[in-house]
Amino acid sequence: MEIQHGDWLNFLTQWSEEWADSLGHVEELSPDDVAARRGRWLGTAPATEADITEMEDRLGRAMPPSYREFLRVSNGWSHAGAFVWKLAGTREAHWHDDAMGLGEDFDEYWAEEDNSEEVRAQVGLWSRALQLDVESDMTFVLLDPQDVGPDGEWAVRVWASWRANGDPERYPSFAAFMIAMHQEFHTHAPGRDGEDGPAFVNSTTRAQDAAVVRARAAALRGRHEEAAALLAEAQKYGRPYAHELLEQIAQLEGSRGYGVLPPHPDNPRFLSEQLPLKAADLLNSGRPAEDWHYSDPKIFPDTARAAADIQRAVREGTYRYRPGGVFGEAVHEAREQARWGDTDAAWQILRAAIPSWEPLGPGHIAPMGLLADPLLAPVLTVERRLEILRTPRGGESGPAPAPAGDRNPDGLSWLALPGALRPWQTSASDYRMILVEGVAPDELPALLGSEPGTVLSPPLRQWDVTRHHRPDQHVFSSYDDKPLLSVGRAGPDWSFAFEQDPSARFNTERCLSPAPAASAGGGRAIVIWHEWHQDTPLFHVSAAEGGTLRYAFTVSAGTLNATVGDVPAELTSPALGFDAPDADGQAAAAARALDAITLLHGVTVPRLALTEGRLHTFESLSWSRPPGPGETYVTISIS
Repeated sequence: MEIQHGDWLNFLTQWSEEWADSLGHVEELSPDDVAARRGRWLGTAPATEADITEMEDRLGRAMPPSYREFLRVSNGWSHAGAFVWKLAGTREAHWHDDAMGLGEDFDEYWAEEDNSEEVRAQVGLWSRALQLDVESDMTFVLLDPQDVGPDGEWAVRVWASWRANGDPERYPSFAAFMIAMHQEFHTHAPGRDGEDGPAFVNSTTRAQDAAVVRARAAALRGRHEEAAALLAEAQKYGRPYAHELLEQIAQLEGSRGYGVLPPHPDNPRFLSEQLPLKAADLLNSGRPAEDWHYSDPKIFPDTARAAADIQRAVREGTYRYRPGGVFGEAVHEAREQARWGDTDAAWQILRAAIPSWEPLGPGHIAPMGLLADPLLAPVLTVERRLEILRTPRGGESGPAPAPAGDRNPDGLSWLALPGALRPWQTSASDYRMILVEGVAPDELPALLGSEPGTVLSPPLRQWDVTRHHRPDQHVFSSYDDKPLLSVGRAGPDWSFAFEQDPSARFNTERCLSPAPAASAGGGRAIVIWHEWHQDTPLFHVSAAEGGTLRYAFTVSAGTLNATVGDVPAELTSPALGFDAPDADGQAAAAARALDAITLLHGVTVPRLALTEGRLHTFESLSWSRPPGPGETYVTISIS
């Protein structure tokens, strides 16, 4: 909204009539408000040109254009928003002259060198500003003669001691300030919620409610930028659904720039989508579970028990988003793909089903519950969330967006790239894994478990794996190397078990390859161990079939340390270039080795699932042989 030149009378008349109508039968009014309601006018008589000239002579400055135009229509104003009860005309406006003694503290803070130029420009505000508030709830309205735009407008700064934000809020002109106060009036009007007066309906509310309807339709057609612009304006007037629709757009855009209102039990999305998202936010923030007031029966008597169950499920990683219909079936299918690491397949299933998604009510424009699902939320990369926003859904039509690309590179050689598993690393990541043919991921514990009956954990984030499996471990042995392995599918008829940042360093004398045990069922198994220590790369491969070790080799710092059996020609050190004199060359050789293994066996491992997702895990048998006669080892006990 803008106030065009000459529109002040229409704007102020409309505001006054809306204010008068909002009061209904409210009787506790001051005499001035009674007169204003009766006259349907919040202002006073217009200021004459002589009044304005006299004020400017008194103040020693010509007034900015929009304030001058306002004065020509009304020489002052009542109820400028919710917290300024009287606004100055030509007689009351005066230089503030730091009357409250706030300048010294504010100027010291604003003048700090690391502040932006915009913040530092406020220095001296309290001494130079023109004060326009006459009566208010400890709220100052200040015109800044030093903050002048190309149109000659002075910026307005509004400060209240009770607001959380310490800096004054800036408006580029007096006109912009008055528009914002008109909007603030709408968000605080007595009859806005049908209380203490008639239903708050007027031409402004009708126009903004119609804009919300248009915005929702645009959002469901995939035009989220258009929808956000309409909703941002409607939200300023406090219109129903505007904020929660904006919130959904912001969450999928990744901005979260509109703030988040507390969910309410009357909303049909309360239990199915809003509460799980709140619980996920609480979990990711690290705040204590006691902050979860939604499970307090004194506050939410009807939903407290369900809220407590949701919080527990989100905390334990067992929460599942379960929408209905065709989209719900797709969500279930996608989850099955994601839990075994195939995040690209999971996204392709979801992408195909998005047009069939149906909203739960007028305040719903996207399947937000996906963002709380522990298996599917990591699948939704920034690009994929935007694709959801851009995809027509909920019964609306429109052009389909360009599809977001797959995130998982083919094969294995991406593991040799700097920062492959840790983006902040400048060297290749440390890892070890075993690839097993003809075995499903959930069958790996039976072959490689640390003890009979080993079972898979629920899908876990990487940083939760150790805490889940070894919450009370106090004894550590240099020979007890039982990695905690994440499992998933590694391509057609292959599975993987993977450990990032191995808990033990590779030791040629002690390493006991688990490949024979993994291949006991008759298929093939391949172990790959890659680590860097003080810029010294090590690369190990061992392979078995039918329970028998077929070959193994280890390259350390470019030197072939050990070879067992007949190594395929594609994996011999000369063919790969492991004798390169520098670490970069040896890393390139490791990449070539991984490419060769990919070509030989058609295997791959999923980057997104390993770096950002959740996977089932288990404790493996030891990858280190027991100590031999006379060998010493270290055991550390922590009490």
